Amino acid sequence: MKYQLRKAFLVSGTALMTLAGAAFGAAGMAWSQEATFVMSTNEVGAPTYNPVKATMLNAATSLIFDRLVVQDADQSFHPHLAESWEEAPDGMQWIFHLKKGVTFHDGEPFNAAAIAAWIPSFTGTDNEYMVGAIDKVEVVDDYTLKFVMKHPEPNLLFNFSSAFMGIPAPKAFKDLGDNFGVTQAIGTGPYKLESFAIGQETVLVRNDDYKWGSELSDNKGPAKIEKLTFREIPEESTAFLELKTGGVDLLLGVPTDFLGELKKEPNVAVLTMPGLDVAYMPINVTSAPFDDIKVREATAFAINQKEILASIYGGVGSEAHNFLISALPESQIDPKFDISYDPARSAKMFDEAGWKMGANGIREKDGKPLKVKLWTQSDTEFKRLTEAVQAQLKAVGMDAEITVFDSSAIKDQYKKKTEHQLAVRSYNWNNADIIEWFFSGERLGYPNISMWNDPKGEELKTKAMTQSKTQEERIANFKAYHEYVMSQFVFAPIYQPVQNVGYNKDRLKLPEKIRATQIESTSVLDMEVVE
Repeated sequence: MKYQLRKAFLVSGTALMTLAGAAFGAAGMAWSQEATFVMSTNEVGAPTYNPVKATMLNAATSLIFDRLVVQDADQSFHPHLAESWEEAPDGMQWIFHLKKGVTFHDGEPFNAAAIAAWIPSFTGTDNEYMVGAIDKVEVVDDYTLKFVMKHPEPNLLFNFSSAFMGIPAPKAFKDLGDNFGVTQAIGTGPYKLESFAIGQETVLVRNDDYKWGSELSDNKGPAKIEKLTFREIPEESTAFLELKTGGVDLLLGVPTDFLGELKKEPNVAVLTMPGLDVAYMPINVTSAPFDDIKVREATAFAINQKEILASIYGGVGSEAHNFLISALPESQIDPKFDISYDPARSAKMFDEAGWKMGANGIREKDGKPLKVKLWTQSDTEFKRLTEAVQAQLKAVGMDAEITVFDSSAIKDQYKKKTEHQLAVRSYNWNNADIIEWFFSGERLGYPNISMWNDPKGEELKTKAMTQSKTQEERIANFKAYHEYVMSQFVFAPIYQPVQNVGYNKDRLKLPEKIRATQIESTSVLDMEVVE
């Protein structure tokens, strides 16, 4: 439920041509199984690989840390470090049976004691909610444990499948303190952390002892690619050019407006997967004039989702009319709460709020023009989308001045709480609890960029997050919470993309079927360099 793990990365063709050793034999040149992945701009600047404390993680995380549970492309849950589990009929306890023969990168054994040490480490962190329903962990034996619950948690399996619940080595986690995830990051995953330069690159080397891949991977381990370098490059157009010219081999999250050109390349294949993103415009409700709900309503209904889908994305993807991806049942709210382009309603709300259209096409109130700040990130697609939003706001009489921030710095700007008004953003998550993440009164500044803290909203949030006894009840509670958030016009929905994967089919072999909601460790285990 984070602004999390936008799995867009590149595999460098130049790295793939590194010689294994320096071996030239009679049979020709031997190729080393090495690759370079370039992270998406949404992942640039992640300061740590500590999944317990991080509020942002990147694509390398699932390669370092395994999880108890993994999620398939069809949203179903499957065993990984947990072999099986049982839930009590009343939801007040879970029994987990752990996989044997697993070790952490430092040689320490993975067992029930490691889980018992891990769960309490979330206390006081931003991610505490993920284990908040667990009252205590009881070690039954070395490979069996019981979670005794404070209340039923129908979302527990999803939480355990999240990259934020990758399991760290207990001893290293304790000994390293705040340096865990920076100087070292030790898990049980198919790759080990060799080096990490924040904002620049991460180098991973294969865990040769790995042999416990989940059923979502044909290869249970070790991985076929020996070394992975994750570089942080904020400019998507540069990445596209590299793929087009053969400098890199794989790009996940291909910008939609590049697809036409990409498909013309004979050595490039394009794979499309269901998207987990929603692009939206948060509205800071504490900053005038957006402290007036009528102005927020007028602003939200000024966004023309259909026009943006056609002009920016070439019709690929879909319009967004609420906050959740359409695959989630909690997105199927009463249509009266959905937000769709309605210029007449926008004008009416502006007029009622006292903002009258001026002779120059900009609305005015008490002699002041309707001029606001519109923030965005520095990569190409965000800038193009923000320029389209700016034009649409101007069409209804709002002068929005764009400020562009580096992707790695913009979060710190939001944390100042008082300087932003509007922004263009996206998130990547496939669970309804993303609503809590971005609109909880406990998370003001970042991630709650809207600065919304509403008593009824907090009540509905608590009911949805902690008082749902079954999955059906949870869906109903989140629908009610979602509808109330929509009714307060704290953001404007814009666009729901698909995941476009472009790769050089002559250099890289992908698994025939991607068994995950996006490319992660389960898929990387089955990737190989074509020799």
